[in-house]
Amino acid sequence: MSGIELAAWSFPVLLALIFIRVPIGLAMALCGLVGAYFIYGTPIPILNQLKQVTYSTFSNYSLSVIPLFLLMGQFAALGGLSQALFKAAEAWIGHRKGGVAMAAVGACAGFGAICGSSLATAATMGQVALPELRRAGYSGALSTACLAAGGTLGILIPPSVVLVIYAILTEQNIAKLFLAAFVPGILAAIGYMIVIAVYVRLKPDSAGKMAPVPMKERWKATAKTWPVIVIFLAVVGGIYTGLFTPTEGAAVGAFGTGVAAWAAGGLNRRTLRDAILGTALATGMIFMIVLGAGLYNTFLALSQLPQELAQWVLDLGMSPWLVLASVLLIYLLLGCVMDSLSMILLTIPIFFPMIMGLDFGLTPEETAIWFGILVLIVVEVGLITPPVGMNLFVINNMAKGIPITHTYRGVTPFVISDLVRTAILAAFPAITLFVLRL
Repeated sequence: MSGIELAAWSFPVLLALIFIRVPIGLAMALCGLVGAYFIYGTPIPILNQLKQVTYSTFSNYSLSVIPLFLLMGQFAALGGLSQALFKAAEAWIGHRKGGVAMAAVGACAGFGAICGSSLATAATMGQVALPELRRAGYSGALSTACLAAGGTLGILIPPSVVLVIYAILTEQNIAKLFLAAFVPGILAAIGYMIVIAVYVRLKPDSAGKMAPVPMKERWKATAKTWPVIVIFLAVVGGIYTGLFTPTEGAAVGAFGTGVAAWAAGGLNRRTLRDAILGTALATGMIFMIVLGAGLYNTFLALSQLPQELAQWVLDLGMSPWLVLASVLLIYLLLGCVMDSLSMILLTIPIFFPMIMGLDFGLTPEETAIWFGILVLIVVEVGLITPPVGMNLFVINNMAKGIPITHTYRGVTPFVISDLVRTAILAAFPAITLFVLRL
């Protein structure tokens, strides 16, 4: 059996392992090592490869940004910043039709600006906003759906752990990817709010009402969000002005959110230990997936499948836009059974060379950044797509008494909003690249 045939057979084997609940990092590592053994025919190069891939993967300085961004999210939750964001948004628009749900989405966007994890954003904002949505008379379907969709803004609005991984895999500038993600992130938040506005008018009984908040109280609630604004400007502004690197920016952000949490009384010896432990567990899980993907992608490189596939697509003479649409469709389908990070690590080494070989009328750097944002968006859709939308399970687990089928029905309009936004950003690359070009 040739290397290409081995690589082709490894995909169904990998999916089968995932289906029987083998941890995805371990599944990719097993497929990579066994596949490499069949190519080499001896275990000696496999042991050498295991040593080299492990060292080359974890000695990458850029990876250190991941635990720092995760720690920043832990501190932000301890400091009550999520609650301050939600209360401020609720004070301004909570009295409008669907306003509390819109406030939840807006708070998710604000929290996503200081937290690079979608699951952390969904879980944190769920604890804060879900009781308020219930108290305001919102249906279980709309309450859980808007929080699950809003949680995806945690990876779409910079900083984003997924974008960091993409930048490392494709050797792109992290700061430029962060900059390009801003407009799509803002469009996502606006799109979700439009969905809520339409939803509550089509189903008036799905949303309750609350009394308007006096103007003085609105400004008072807004003033409590100043730590978020200061931290965001310090981190993002410092990165874009060249004051420090993304890793140094993440360290500054973690320190700033830690100080804010301590000043708010949420950070003490016990909660500091819990925050560090939570960060370590999440980092260990991510790094295991990264290592497994490294071993699997080494096997794919040995098999020559990515190169042959890219050449095959070029020889077909297909329209670049048709190829791009096919790739994005594959991501949407994979999102139904895989988590976002695993998809990125598994597919980028295969799809990226293929896309870079096509002509979209952009420079190579613009193509790489634009494709990265599109991938980020469709991966984000996977987080709220049944049956394995991780955000859906996180929120539904917190919303006791609400059937998961209600959440599935409620999230459908948000998925449609994501698909429309993806089509627009794919058809008009200038929207994504506008800020970057400035």
